[in-house]
Amino acid sequence: MLGLPPIDPELEASLAQGLDEVEELLRESVSSSLGFVTEASRHLVDAGGKRFRPLLVLLAAQFGDPKAAGVVPAAVVVELTHLASLYHDDVMDEAPLRRGAPSANARYGNSLAILTGDFLFARAAHLVADLGPDAVRLQARTFERLITGQIRETIKPPEGTDPVEHYLDVLADKTGSLIATSGRFGAWQSGAPQGVDDVLTAYGELIGVAFQLSDDLLDVAGESGLSGKALGTDLREGVPTLPVLHARRLADPGDPDDVRLLELLDGDLSSDAALEEALALLRGHRAVESARADLRRWAARARETLAPLPDVPARVALEALCEVVVERSA
Repeated sequence: MLGLPPIDPELEASLAQGLDEVEELLRESVSSSLGFVTEASRHLVDAGGKRFRPLLVLLAAQFGDPKAAGVVPAAVVVELTHLASLYHDDVMDEAPLRRGAPSANARYGNSLAILTGDFLFARAAHLVADLGPDAVRLQARTFERLITGQIRETIKPPEGTDPVEHYLDVLADKTGSLIATSGRFGAWQSGAPQGVDDVLTAYGELIGVAFQLSDDLLDVAGESGLSGKALGTDLREGVPTLPVLHARRLADPGDPDDVRLLELLDGDLSSDAALEEALALLRGHRAVESARADLRRWAARARETLAPLPDVPARVALEALCEVVVERSA
């Protein structure tokens, strides 16, 4: 599970059973009376994925009753919401691959990919309605933040705004918000003690941003497939990820390599040769270490938020996730 180091055997068994139940309900939830809708909806489900958000729901539920009736449906709600957002993201980014397979928009076209994402959002709403009005309100607020983050990313930072701070705010909305909700859902649905939900929500947002920063580094310096996308995808599409933002901030106009890197970043990276040159220059740039330092800070902050929780196997596993997020892009 996400390459976690060895954890408490009873906890591992509980998580494994929970993830199996999540997978079963997830596949049931994306089924439709229309065969094509089922096929398109299962496209990303069948491609796999880390199931990071459902795992966090299940870990959060360990602080209450992990077998409570609402835990698995809540885990499926957050995964359906995440999958739906990926269908929409791929259309906006014109991404050819997702999770190592052709993206839904590449396979079915933009219109059907968008409608499939809408279908998954609807199925998530159907499930969350059975979890109570508080869960519905939380899901609505989370959805609002997802959309707000996408809008803020699309319109770029306002004049005078620090691009790095703007980017981190975007990540908090686009990625952190749903992972934060995963922690709160798990605490709520399991009946965890008062205050645990706030701790796990804060942890979820921080580890969510750290997870995306790790993906940013994988796009530049990782191995193809580890982030679920082809290497250099964000770079080619002109997405201003953290290493790129630091490269622009740290660029030395007297350094020929820095000058060339900026030329490439501002130019056309559609050719493999141009992309490889840009990747090589960026990998050797001090911007990558600056991005790694930011990642370590966000992961450390996530770990620090767990201090109020009891010292139980679930907390140890959550702490281990902080290490995994840093090490996966090292």
